[in-house]
Amino acid sequence: MTFPEQQPKQTQPQPPHPSAQGLGGYPPPPPYEPGTADGTPGPAPRRARRSVGLLAAVAIAAAAVGGGTATLVERWAGDDTSASAPSVPGTNASRSTTGTVSGVAQAVSPSIVEISATSTSGESTGSGVIITAGGEIITNNHVIAGADEVKVRTSDGKSYSASVVGTDPDKDLALVKVRGASGLKPASLGNSDNLRVGDQVVAIGSPEGLTGTVTSGIISALNRDVTVAKEQGQDQRQDQGQGQGRQRGGWPFEFGGQQFNGDTGSSKTTYKAIQTDASLNPGNSGGALIDMNGNIVGINSAMYSPSSAGAQSSSAAGSVGLGFAIPVNTVKADLASLRAGSGSGSSDGGSNS
Repeated sequence: MTFPEQQPKQTQPQPPHPSAQGLGGYPPPPPYEPGTADGTPGPAPRRARRSVGLLAAVAIAAAAVGGGTATLVERWAGDDTSASAPSVPGTNASRSTTGTVSGVAQAVSPSIVEISATSTSGESTGSGVIITAGGEIITNNHVIAGADEVKVRTSDGKSYSASVVGTDPDKDLALVKVRGASGLKPASLGNSDNLRVGDQVVAIGSPEGLTGTVTSGIISALNRDVTVAKEQGQDQRQDQGQGQGRQRGGWPFEFGGQQFNGDTGSSKTTYKAIQTDASLNPGNSGGALIDMNGNIVGINSAMYSPSSAGAQSSSAAGSVGLGFAIPVNTVKADLASLRAGSGSGSSDGGSNS
């Protein structure tokens, strides 16, 4: 007996697909998907190609972004590297100070000192710039001229006795060296030939004994002919009569055919100077004029103080934006002679007379 459900099914022949007969109205056949031996569907080649293409595009985009990022990181890293590198090996000034007065002040202030010079005419106060860790200091000749004793006070408040190594009155420069000091922070000496009128500068010194005073301004002019006294000045003798040791009027100088801050006397010298409107006052002499990279570009040497201009009457006091500095390239060219004790001689006890 045969049951209906056990009867073999009749397989009806299937007509050819309409698309094979060129007839319209029917959907196209599904894409061919080869199977595996166990009947499971295999990978779809077209989808695989799309995935590979998408991944390749993503990889290219990532490479492009990565390359740009790497370039950006390299650029920042390059900037940071140059920022952390000192302008001159062994100095405390670095390119991180570029463009900021506060940065320049922070980097260079430890290299600026106050100098007190005592002579028979009284006491004068000026500034100086540390140029070696062992305590060599550049200052103006007029700061220590005729001094029997020289004292140096660093930015951290420590005081040292100092000896005059050499002087050059013709350039108004002097080199002194502190005794018993080590590990001082030398300044970076720049290139004054690169200065341009309008460049921003910072001045650091001890005006009126106010150690570490910072002012700023610009380069007003270059190659100004400034004439200063080579010997002990009249303003010091006047100060002694007033019972004040500090130079009130600054060092006498001549500029443009006029005398400022008193009589320069018969023994004088003329040099090419940098003019600046950075505020300078008595006591700034011998201090630093600094560019925005933290490099010393000049040694401040003369400033107009109308309150003590002799016959010139004025109720104004202090700086009027007329200051002068000895170019640092003049200093560098003179260093060997100063170290050899040139000028009026050197002394172990502080006197150069």
